[in-house]
Amino acid sequence: MMNEQNRLKIAESKLLMGSIKDKYPVVLDGGKTIIYISDKSKETETRERYELRSANKIMLHYQQKNHV
Repeated sequence: MMNEQNRLKIAESKLLMGSIKDKYPVVLDGGKTIIYISDKSKETETRERYELRSANKIMLHYQQKNHV
């Protein structure tokens, strides 16, 4: 029952076998991370958002470390 509830929350496109079909890989962190996007024209935006999130995580980590 719990699996059924979780499955209903996941988009159908993600449940399909081969869900990366018709998607474009964006390789980040020197190959450590790969994000698949459906619109190749948003590759630059995806890279920028990922870098911004990474920078924010690092900054938050150091702020928490210095507060303790």
